[in-house]
Amino acid sequence: MLRRQFVRENPAAVRAALEQKGVDVDLDRILEIDEEWRSLKSEGDDLRHERNEVSSTIGQLKAEGKDEEAEEAIERSSELKEELQTIEARADELEAELEAALLTLPQLPDDSVPVGDDESENVERRREGFDDRRELPAEIEPHYDLGEELEILDFDRGAKVSGGGFYFAKGDGARLEHALIQFMLELHREQGYTDIFPPLPVNSASMRGTGQFPKFTEDAYRIEGDNSEPYDDDDLWLLPTAEVPVTNLHRDEILLDDDLPLKYQAYSPNFRQEAGEHGTETRGIVRVHQFNKVEMVNFVRPEDSDERFEGLVSEAESVLQELGLPYRILEMCTGDLGFTQAKKYDIEVWAPGDDMEDGPDAGGRWLEVSSISNFRAFQARRAGIQYRPEQHESAEYLHTLNGSGLAVPRVMVAILEYYQNEDGTVTVPEPLRPYMGGQERIEGHEAVGESAVGDGAEN
Repeated sequence: MLRRQFVRENPAAVRAALEQKGVDVDLDRILEIDEEWRSLKSEGDDLRHERNEVSSTIGQLKAEGKDEEAEEAIERSSELKEELQTIEARADELEAELEAALLTLPQLPDDSVPVGDDESENVERRREGFDDRRELPAEIEPHYDLGEELEILDFDRGAKVSGGGFYFAKGDGARLEHALIQFMLELHREQGYTDIFPPLPVNSASMRGTGQFPKFTEDAYRIEGDNSEPYDDDDLWLLPTAEVPVTNLHRDEILLDDDLPLKYQAYSPNFRQEAGEHGTETRGIVRVHQFNKVEMVNFVRPEDSDERFEGLVSEAESVLQELGLPYRILEMCTGDLGFTQAKKYDIEVWAPGDDMEDGPDAGGRWLEVSSISNFRAFQARRAGIQYRPEQHESAEYLHTLNGSGLAVPRVMVAILEYYQNEDGTVTVPEPLRPYMGGQERIEGHEAVGESAVGDGAEN
């Protein structure tokens, strides 16, 4: 959330951010509301001052026997009280309208962010792991076909039980998913992260605090009621990312300087209604309504946030380095930055199973597995998260950062395709084997039920 004083004093910068991020907000109306609110506050201060002066004379006039003048003063005091109540009521209405309007303004991009209209103008910073990549089969089967053949991914039954966009991981598929989660958590513990196991429902106030609301209500899973209906602060939603509960862990709190930096990690399933269009781009477990993820959230002093941002990138990409998966790092341009971010890098893993137009020269496609974001004080101001630099100093808003460490299903896609063997099996990356009982290869399972033996099965 932007400070109202900043918006008032820097309208050109705010307009530029609106244009760069493609956000349609009537800034002129916001400035008008602010101007009227400030005018009423000033008028109210004058009336309050006059009323105090008038009230202070009443007793003296009575003591001097000037009853008629005292009565006039009393009447004037009553008039001023009524005028003040009317002005304060209108000022309160305007302030509520102003606060709601300020929530629709996006974070300003950092000066270092490349200017661009959309994702086509994002800047690739570097690639890792391609020079010494493993020898791949002549024909790589996409994960969605291979997963069904090995009986480790089941999309039809997922759709039957929960609808489109859901899947079952079975047998070694489920073990692989569990192994990835445990491996990521252990790796980040070694990087100094404290584990958080958050609640899955989050209230509207928490969604607003991290910037999901009011802009992205249509993508959330509401526990009761329709998304288009009005909601209260206490209404519950399934979390779209653990960023929401973990950031709001310290909502409306003042931390101490000695507390910072705070580094939290949380595993959670995540729920999002937006799942893209059907087709190869989203087939399988690339874009689903429920997915597992390990999230890293940092609370830092403002002067430390740039350095911590680079550290967070390093901590997230270390997962792919340990797993031996090739990847690249992209810096988002202004047009693809997102509503809440001042600066953002995406980490995209290489999945060689499907050739895409925007894929690398080696074939295959890029899959975003992490977005590392610096929000500056944007989220902290919305959620009321402050820290006190010194005991005798005023509290200030700290900076928040986060990044996925990583999105599990897409890492699974990369593993199933990159570590695929000529015989259709999949080699388990060495760092995951301790979490899979020493298993070195995924060879698949036998199908169950009549469908496994065909229509000719006896009753």
